[in-house]
Amino acid sequence: MGVFSGLRLAAFLFVMVSAVGVIGYRVLEGYTWLEALYMTVITLSTVGFGEVRPLDQVGKIFTVLLLAGGLGVVFYTMVTITERVVEGEFQQFFGRRRMQKRIGLLSNHYLVCGFGRIGEVVCRELASKPVAFVVIEQLEERIREAEANQYLVLQGDATEEKTLLAAGVGQARGLFAALANDAGNVFVTLTAKELNPGLYIVARAETERSERTLLRSGADKVISPYAMGGHRMAQAALRPAVVDIIDLATHHQSLELQLEEIHVPLSSPCNGVALRDSGLWEQPGVIVVAIKRASGKMLFNPAPGEKIEAGDSLIALAEAPQLKEIERRVKGRYE
Repeated sequence: MGVFSGLRLAAFLFVMVSAVGVIGYRVLEGYTWLEALYMTVITLSTVGFGEVRPLDQVGKIFTVLLLAGGLGVVFYTMVTITERVVEGEFQQFFGRRRMQKRIGLLSNHYLVCGFGRIGEVVCRELASKPVAFVVIEQLEERIREAEANQYLVLQGDATEEKTLLAAGVGQARGLFAALANDAGNVFVTLTAKELNPGLYIVARAETERSERTLLRSGADKVISPYAMGGHRMAQAALRPAVVDIIDLATHHQSLELQLEEIHVPLSSPCNGVALRDSGLWEQPGVIVVAIKRASGKMLFNPAPGEKIEAGDSLIALAEAPQLKEIERRVKGRYE
């Protein structure tokens, strides 16, 4: 039973006890309605005022029973409120402890610093992959929203070293600095990069000046939501078909066509093999759009003779089943 249901029941019982008291004094003692109400109030409130008139034996027994009933209702109300408060505190405490243990077991995961409008979209995209990630947020309301989506959440200040360490920054693969202000994102970037120099950081920026500061602070990519939004709106009007294709290929809910980046590990059977001999070239419905070398060089529309090397990333366009098959082939996993 919820706390509000318990309180409604307590209120109903109190009204019933009060009504019984008024009617009882009216019938048993012959009091007027006002006198009966007065006697009921002073009995239930235990204020200790004197009776309207001396009570007979039946009236005294009735008063004792009425007082016991009133105290029972009060006790029930207090127990109901206390039970729900304590239960909620325990659930929250042990729930957060369990979540902290789960966070401690993670590796090669992502940290999302800030669960505002941008952070929420980032989490939705990560969850659709799915990949492991931890949300770092301070505001209780946003924490509850993230928990409602069954995300791993750590309450704390993302700019503080102890918070990032608790979120497993040392074992993390990447970090999204999505706090509401640029100063906070700069602090997050500096602190995270110091704790894990190999961490890939994508930071949100409000202004061009902040973009340069974030890049100097160690961010690998800096995204300005406003600049990107304006650019996207212009492209939607000037090149609507191109935007439709990009949306279709990159949206996490797309079931038709997806654009995916597949990393080539050192142990890959495709390592050192030409694209035409890798088994990827002749895959039906698959387009290898580009190869990103480990050095960062991008080869668009690679030739069939282009060799695949360890550390490369293949950017492929295909339907989801074909993409999974390509990933299994590149990583050497066969099911």
